[in-house]
Amino acid sequence: MDFDLSRSDLVFRDELRGWLAEHRPPDIDVASDFREVETLREWQRTLAGGRWVGIHWPVEYGGRGASLVQVAIYNEELARARAPQILGRAGVNLVGPTLMAYGTDEQKERWLAKILSAEHIWCQLFSEPGAGSDLAGLSTRAERRGDTYYVTGQKVWSSYAKVADFGICLARTDPDAPKHRGISMLSLPMDAPGVDVRPLRQITGESEFNEVFFDEVPVPADHLIGVENDGWRVAGTTLANERGTSFVWKEQVLHEVARDLLLQRALADGRFDEPLVRQKIAQSWIDVEIFRLHNARTLTRLEKGEQIGPESSMVKLFWTQTTQRMAEHAGAIIGPDALRTAEDPLAVDGGRWARAMLWSRAASIAGGSSEIQHNIIAERILGLPREPRG
Repeated sequence: MDFDLSRSDLVFRDELRGWLAEHRPPDIDVASDFREVETLREWQRTLAGGRWVGIHWPVEYGGRGASLVQVAIYNEELARARAPQILGRAGVNLVGPTLMAYGTDEQKERWLAKILSAEHIWCQLFSEPGAGSDLAGLSTRAERRGDTYYVTGQKVWSSYAKVADFGICLARTDPDAPKHRGISMLSLPMDAPGVDVRPLRQITGESEFNEVFFDEVPVPADHLIGVENDGWRVAGTTLANERGTSFVWKEQVLHEVARDLLLQRALADGRFDEPLVRQKIAQSWIDVEIFRLHNARTLTRLEKGEQIGPESSMVKLFWTQTTQRMAEHAGAIIGPDALRTAEDPLAVDGGRWARAMLWSRAASIAGGSSEIQHNIIAERILGLPREPRG
């Protein structure tokens, strides 16, 4: 593994650190249930002004053509600066690359710059109640009449839909074609008549996810991305960017921050000399270091042009376990006060530990359940046989 940064990467890192020192991030998080939407828009606009949004985009589209190492540095430095995640990350990470690959020149001109500046916030309208893992089984339909598609159906688990201006929507445009061939991708205006967004309240009390209903929603035909009935191939680019736009470097730093906060809390409360507390602090240090080594190995392989393959399941599983352990350590070290939520004036560290405990349960499902990761590791890395069925 290569732990050394090149001279150009060091220059990149120092430039970003200097910029962040001059432009302090707002002290909020996108997890604030979107009560700070305008502040988050302004923060992304500020980042875009310094060309610090979509740095992996080609220069001609407003990015920096950043390397994988620089993207990792970028995520680490923003996390260390306690910067909130950008509000328009679905547009930056998913929609932008899709438009670059399949959009018309007019679509790129119309949307790309506004994605970077957060003038337009996008969401992803793919999953349905009956089409999650089997995405091609979707039933939302789009019927073309003249120069307009009329969309009817339902989507679910759509992050940020309630604040989005547009959504990339997969809809069936040819019901008689094989299920992978009769799908099209549309840019759907979220303020169009017939769109009904209903937030889904999560265990944390937030409503990041939404279900979205469409009732004969008119979508201009020039909002078709790619070729009609070829949306499955277009969606492949979107999904590849969703899985390839890794968050693990940012998460590594966030775990470092959480570990340091736990250490400070144990010292402040006079509990650091307790053997069990010291063991949990030590375990947190070990977890973060292993996380760092996983990331270094992944980055080295990507830089060499190698595929990550099934080893990514090991990283996902370890991230899940570390996230849950860190939250459990906080409960053990801080005690009942760790359960106080952000609304409680006596909450410890702004209620972050209560939220971490609740949110960490979802870590074993998001991005592929732990059961799936165990099966991949067993079959594709360890070479164990599949369990007989029936």
